Amino acid sequence: MSKTIIQPQFQLLQGNQALALGMIEAGLTFFAGYPITPANSVAETLAREMPKAGRVFIQMEDEIASIAAVIGASLTGACAATATSGPGFSLMQENIGFAAAIEVPCVIVDVQRAGPSTGFPSRPGQGDIMQARWGTHGDHPIIALTPSSVLESYTIAGRAFDLAWRYRTPVIILSDGCIGEAYENVPTQLPPVKPVENLPAGMPPEWYHPYDNQLGDVPPMIGFGSGYRWHATGLFHDINGFPTQRLDEIRPWLSRLFNKIDRHHDDIVQVEEFEMHDADVAIIAYGVTARSAKSTVRLGRKRGLKVGLLRPITIWPFPKEQVQQLSYQVKKIVVAEMNNGQYVLEVERVVGGGCQVVKVAHADGELISPEEILSHLEV
Repeated sequence: MSKTIIQPQFQLLQGNQALALGMIEAGLTFFAGYPITPANSVAETLAREMPKAGRVFIQMEDEIASIAAVIGASLTGACAATATSGPGFSLMQENIGFAAAIEVPCVIVDVQRAGPSTGFPSRPGQGDIMQARWGTHGDHPIIALTPSSVLESYTIAGRAFDLAWRYRTPVIILSDGCIGEAYENVPTQLPPVKPVENLPAGMPPEWYHPYDNQLGDVPPMIGFGSGYRWHATGLFHDINGFPTQRLDEIRPWLSRLFNKIDRHHDDIVQVEEFEMHDADVAIIAYGVTARSAKSTVRLGRKRGLKVGLLRPITIWPFPKEQVQQLSYQVKKIVVAEMNNGQYVLEVERVVGGGCQVVKVAHADGELISPEEILSHLEV
């Protein structure tokens, strides 16, 4: 009599490993990075798994070279990414601005740690929120996503690549040291991740203009080496990518650069609501802090408080409509984050005095406890 072999339904997986596996499933073909705590296991997983699939992993000499290599690979049509933490993320900023200007899709993982400077490498932080939005000079939109679990680290990796290629833009994944290094049970059969699809030009090479504003908010990008020749420069450029000083060429391009994000908030912006149906007090929290906030909601409900949670999954663009609607519903918003108060500034700006906004914040690498948030809930 043969024995029935029962396949396990769950597996133990680390957050950084989940990010790496999600990127592979999404079609990652090129990764360049440099070691840094607490992001190392992203690269370690990819260094092991990518060669098995005939994909390219390379350790660069530093973070500047890493993001430069990623941009170069993406220009050829490769699905490219890098991973780092706070100090390395700072070094990448100029080239992230370059990627935004030439509209090249790529994914940058920032597993945040306590800072500034070297800070506390082994402790989590959420101090790169404003750097993700305003880290480069000049002005351009950005998409930044943040997971709050190991499983979501996997799924959010696929979504990041999808958005990067759909909108021809760099996409930042703002994980943190706690989520990145945590181990959790996740299904053995992980949910499907949508693979990246390159858009065909649909026109003869001599007709192709990579920045043609008449083709919609996101003109198709055709990789170098495929017969479609075009120029890439960080200077203000015309529809072919060549430098220009003509305002009738610069202004339509700049408008489209912002419109391709601003006009598609419904597609890009995601939030999670928890116990918000009758709440008169709301917590806004993201990443690992959102987990404490969920526990706070449960504790508060047991004590008779009508409290709920709004968790931004898309950090940037800011979920303006959702927060505005929240301010009409509740009397008080508590913003909890592991920095000295960054996202709370945007909440205050959008709420505009419509309800009370308070912060629960510290940047010392310690997690914010449910009890700490709970002490600020009384209206």
